[in-house]
Amino acid sequence: MHTVRRQPALRAPQILFLVLAAALLALSWAWWSATRAPAAIVRSAAERQAASPTDRLAWSYQDLVRAEPDNLDAAAILGELYLQLARERGDPGYYGKAEALFQRALSRNPEHLPSLIGQGSLLLAQHRFAEALTVGERAQRLYPAVARVRGVMADAQVELGLYDQAVASVQAMVDMRPDLASYSRVAYLRELHGDTEGAIEAMTLAVRAQGPTLENTEWARVQLGNLYAGAGDLERAERAYAESLERLPGYVHALAGMARVRTARGQLEEARALYEEAVARMPLPEFVVALGELHEAVGRTEEAQRQYALVGAMLQLFQAERADIDLELALFEADHGNPQRALALARAAYERRPGIRGAEALAWALHRAGRSDEARPLIAEAMRLGTQDAVLYFRAAMIARASGDTERAHSLLEQARAISPVIPPLYAAEAELFRSPE
Repeated sequence: MHTVRRQPALRAPQILFLVLAAALLALSWAWWSATRAPAAIVRSAAERQAASPTDRLAWSYQDLVRAEPDNLDAAAILGELYLQLARERGDPGYYGKAEALFQRALSRNPEHLPSLIGQGSLLLAQHRFAEALTVGERAQRLYPAVARVRGVMADAQVELGLYDQAVASVQAMVDMRPDLASYSRVAYLRELHGDTEGAIEAMTLAVRAQGPTLENTEWARVQLGNLYAGAGDLERAERAYAESLERLPGYVHALAGMARVRTARGQLEEARALYEEAVARMPLPEFVVALGELHEAVGRTEEAQRQYALVGAMLQLFQAERADIDLELALFEADHGNPQRALALARAAYERRPGIRGAEALAWALHRAGRSDEARPLIAEAMRLGTQDAVLYFRAAMIARASGDTERAHSLLEQARAISPVIPPLYAAEAELFRSPE
């Protein structure tokens, strides 16, 4: 039996969720909005993608739902397909379509299991974690032996900082059904608790188990690559991304992973080309931010600002679909926008997501706003699980330095470098200005 806890202390992976970074930079946004509407950016990228098996299956279920409006199972399956298309296309416009289907089914049968799971999955995608947990707990009371219900609960519990409860949910899930969904969550928890080796072991099992779609399997393979990169093993990371691209050509998350490896090796032009390809296929904010930071690192300030403007445009789409992106937006504002706006957003996000990521975002926003002394207890809270994340250690080092604790700052910075060379160019450049004494 595979367990979440390998020893009394927990552990977990770097996940998953594709960071939705963003902010509105006024001048850049004015330039961009004058040329193209945000929805057109996504649609243009989507049109360059061939119809996938998910598309074809969705078309079939659209016909079935029209022909059989009382078929609740068909409606729920179509809703799940829309959520999968949102993943594959990077288009949050599918959220509203999925929500309408789940709500219609639940209005007819409030205990319809596929629709409860679908609604919970939608709320997770929108980062509405407290609502997702409520739905998951209700489904668990009705259907205690269904593994997917525990997955909804676990994902919400992690983001709400309920780590012991999340471990219990994932352990129940993997005991019921050891598959890609449960193994990847085991990996998530192990990495969060500092067990990178255990996270890699679990994510390897997730890849081998395979998912219901090729994209699901390749998502897990990319997460495995991310774990290797996070541990500083660039060769294995690159092999994982390359294999993913071989199995699913043009897969944007693998392209972005390869770009991060190139960036860590100082091959910035190759990294830029890879990010540009990823953005052309799926302009997710995290890819666009990374591309902008690459331009900024080599002095292309105007081009960087154009990329940041695109981030603002994309954020409009997520906000229009009721996605809660305050945490991601706060981090973007802290690094590229208005520190005071970042602080307000981070405070609001921390209230709704009081886990280690919420604490990290608020600490960083406080630091960027010139309040590093207030940031110190929060960054300590963010590190309390022992997560081995180079960016987290870098931020802790900069906060310690600004607070006057130079010795601790040097120690944290060396730990960040020892964990992994894969950190954003913006931070790498900042770290170079703060060298340890000979």
